Amino acid sequence: MEDYGQFFQYRDGQLHPITEHSQQVRLAVADSFLIENGMVRGLEAHFNRFAEWVREVDGGANKQLDGFFAEIKTLLPLTGRWFPRLEYHGEAAEGKHLYLRLREAPKQLAEMSLWTYPKTDPRTHPSIKGPELSLMMQLRRHAMFRGADEAVLLNQSGHVLEGALCGLVWWRGDVLCAPMPSKKRLDSITSREVLTIAEQMNFETGFEAATPASLAGCEIWGLSSLHGIRPVTNWVDLDANVGGVFHAENFQKRLRLFAQSID
Repeated sequence: MEDYGQFFQYRDGQLHPITEHSQQVRLAVADSFLIENGMVRGLEAHFNRFAEWVREVDGGANKQLDGFFAEIKTLLPLTGRWFPRLEYHGEAAEGKHLYLRLREAPKQLAEMSLWTYPKTDPRTHPSIKGPELSLMMQLRRHAMFRGADEAVLLNQSGHVLEGALCGLVWWRGDVLCAPMPSKKRLDSITSREVLTIAEQMNFETGFEAATPASLAGCEIWGLSSLHGIRPVTNWVDLDANVGGVFHAENFQKRLRLFAQSID
């Protein structure tokens, strides 16, 4: 069950703690990031991505965003492990759309297994996290019912897009590959960081239209802000083994170096 944590509403230039009367909100935009003892990866990138998504759904909210982000920085904890979520509520009254949900982070997870969602990606807003977050959580639960940790979404051609709640990359020999650029999937900040690390280490990177079957034997990673890199050790409906974890530990160490102090 999700930890709803402390809840704040941004209005009149400040974040005000509130008691939420109902969890049934129209979540138009959401973005989360991990904080560990005051250190966070890509905080400005998360702010920028959230702002871009908010502008897509409500250009009028733009004037509030700088103040919202400045206020968030004053509330983020400097000790402990946290997973805050920025939220834009579509049904809220004028000037009261922006929220911060301050949650303790779930435990760190390592390896993961995958299950292929058997239909075409059901999302209608695939490039924005929020409006279909509950649907993606349902797909993950379907995956767990089938003995996996994550559902894999495919496009109409049967090529891998991403996980329901994570990005996916894989190794094709010594080349780190990501799905083809598309407006049908989220812009993953962790994927960007991992591809940057590969280039810094002089590995070749590229994009590939891959079916699940074509990834048999490959080293595959699930990527997220919460867990960083999770090597895939099993794909439950793939009639072949996936690869090992040859590069993951080294990359995970380097990924941690992207973390910077909040202040």
